[in-house]
Amino acid sequence: MAFTFISSLRRALLAPLWLAGSLSGAPAWADAALAVPKPAAFSPDKLQRIDNFFDNEVATKKIPGAMVLIRQHGREVYFKQFGVSDTDTGRPMAADTIFPLHSMTKAITSFAAMMLVDQGRLKLDDPVSKYIPSFAKMKVGVEKKDDGGRAVLELVPTRRPLIIEDLLLHTSGITYGFYGNGLVKTAYANIYFGDFDNAQFAERIAMLPLAEQPRTLWDYGHSTDILGRIIEVASGQSLYQFEKTQFLDSLGMTTTKFFLTDPEERARFAKPLPRDRVVERNPLDVTRWESGGGGLVSAMGDFTRFAQMLLNGGELDGKRYLSPATFTAMTTDHIGPGSGVERDYFYFPGDGFGFGYGFGIRTDSGKAVPPPPGSIGEIKWDGASGTYFVIDPANDMFFILLENSPSERTRIQPALKRIIYDALEK
Repeated sequence: MAFTFISSLRRALLAPLWLAGSLSGAPAWADAALAVPKPAAFSPDKLQRIDNFFDNEVATKKIPGAMVLIRQHGREVYFKQFGVSDTDTGRPMAADTIFPLHSMTKAITSFAAMMLVDQGRLKLDDPVSKYIPSFAKMKVGVEKKDDGGRAVLELVPTRRPLIIEDLLLHTSGITYGFYGNGLVKTAYANIYFGDFDNAQFAERIAMLPLAEQPRTLWDYGHSTDILGRIIEVASGQSLYQFEKTQFLDSLGMTTTKFFLTDPEERARFAKPLPRDRVVERNPLDVTRWESGGGGLVSAMGDFTRFAQMLLNGGELDGKRYLSPATFTAMTTDHIGPGSGVERDYFYFPGDGFGFGYGFGIRTDSGKAVPPPPGSIGEIKWDGASGTYFVIDPANDMFFILLENSPSERTRIQPALKRIIYDALEK
């Protein structure tokens, strides 16, 4: 188990470091040995295409509204809001509108876990069972046919224990039940009944079979939710309280939370179109589950601070949140060639990408011709509501899309990225 972490960290330490900057300061990426090209500049005329795109999306009633922000060299290059945040009331989209992050929550939870690693309170090769003892008994579900030809699950031992690194990489074998087929998937589809907290949810997962052996497949699932519970055990705080005291408050991310109880904040919540409300996890319904994999809400001002801190390599306004070595390990691909990890078809970050500790990592130009837009070394993630962020050190920039339009997200996210990169001119 120690070899897994040491090998990963060694690869990370050989990677270029993200150097410190600030919201108003220096470029975040520098390494003379790599001879990084000078960042491209944005064409204002070409950025106008973002307006045209989203104006049409709203006018044709495909989405209720959205907002897009681009920052480069610590300065705002583009920031506009489109449409409304609530079609029921007609409330215009505003800079302070609050959005459900869904799986973009994973980036924040993973960052919190890496802070514990940096502080020596958590180790990447720690067994998950050290913090949640019931995980010591987990088995892998292997689907077979019985004598009558019916599908049955054979439960087989894991070849090695699950470790913290597996949770960060989605190589734990813990899956989701809302996509794919099979008996294991079916088992995961029925675990959301009633009200529960992170401790109780972890025990529900512990009773289920793993979908595959640890560190054999990148399999998108509840790994980050279990990571959230481990943060609670290791820190002695709730997940939200740990994140709040360790970095949300000091970054000024006061709107980033799991539930909205203040009436004024609830009124600012972006609601999807009626057709999308059946898939909406609504933070207006206050429960006890602080889902580290998908439960946070945030606003553009909040997430801009988080994104700039990432672009700066884990530092903002003179305060360092992760050491350079730990940050580099977090933003290095750990499932590429030689890792022994296969890639699941569902939800993998895409052509030319690997995966770090909580982010998709661009490793090469990809196989498509022409290659997908973007830069080597970029990190990204998105959420089911359509939220999306890309951190691009090579161009010293990032962009954020906030929307609550689940049914349109897989079309809108890549379209926006193409427009943004088409607007970059050398």
